[in-house]
Amino acid sequence: MWLSVAALVGLYYLLRWYWERQVVSHLQDKYVFITGCDSGFGNLLARQLDLRGLRVLAACLTEEGAQQLRAQTSDRLETVILDITKTESISAAAQWVKERVGDRGLWGLVNNAGISVPTAPNEWLTRRDFMKILDVNLLGLLEVTLSLLSLVRKARGRVVNVSSVMGRLSLFGGGYCISKYGVEAFSDSLRRELSYFGVKVAMIEPGYFNTDVTNPEKISRATQEAWDRLSPEVKELYGEKFLASVKKSTEKLKSACCNNLYLVTNCMEHALTACHPRTRYSPGWDAKLLYIPMSYMPTLLVDTMIYWSSPRPIKAL
Repeated sequence: MWLSVAALVGLYYLLRWYWERQVVSHLQDKYVFITGCDSGFGNLLARQLDLRGLRVLAACLTEEGAQQLRAQTSDRLETVILDITKTESISAAAQWVKERVGDRGLWGLVNNAGISVPTAPNEWLTRRDFMKILDVNLLGLLEVTLSLLSLVRKARGRVVNVSSVMGRLSLFGGGYCISKYGVEAFSDSLRRELSYFGVKVAMIEPGYFNTDVTNPEKISRATQEAWDRLSPEVKELYGEKFLASVKKSTEKLKSACCNNLYLVTNCMEHALTACHPRTRYSPGWDAKLLYIPMSYMPTLLVDTMIYWSSPRPIKAL
């Protein structure tokens, strides 16, 4: 019996391996638009797809980032300046993309741009702090997608949204986890709606990787700024020791981050070039072995695990 089960499992993984290795034809004729290409995943993916022969349209926030990327890639790659928090910038970039892809349409849209600060306990933050992250990670992603959807549909192409394991499991306060939960919900509804038109939507849910988004110095500085704004009463409730513990946890984050960004960009590339991409990709062993399994555990168990492993306010019960 066990031999039969093992044989069926082996056959399943063999068929899945074969199924997922089927590659889309004529990649050199396909256009892919990527946001957030100044650094991190977006920058690496742009260079990776350029080497693969695709026509990359890379959106950068700064001219300096765009120049550096062009210096590292072929003449096929083109850049545009894009601030996804501004409607006029998105409209201009969408028109720029339309002029380049023409009747071919846009094969791939990769919504990669994102930020993670301000991050701190929710009570320490203001509405403006939450909106700063939501404007980039969620509302900007929505507007970019909607502005380019007709071009993607014309090519019967792909939308790849960069979410996070924190879109499955909220471990800290601030707008980051909220925004990633929103990306998950938007991607699910979009996938079902666009399936009628032959468009595929994939989500990338990385664990902790060493990028600008997980920069401990930025997170620690934002936490300190949030603390400095608090009233004396709230500071007394939490205590300086709690603040120090939070900062220490942030510093430990760097050693826990994976440095191999290719684990993420390879998933993005597969989502764009495979005939049969996955719906969700979870790069990183921490995502596969810890955070994704935790997202399926009973809430009481997860809350207890987090409760005993997190810093506590000085006035906690």
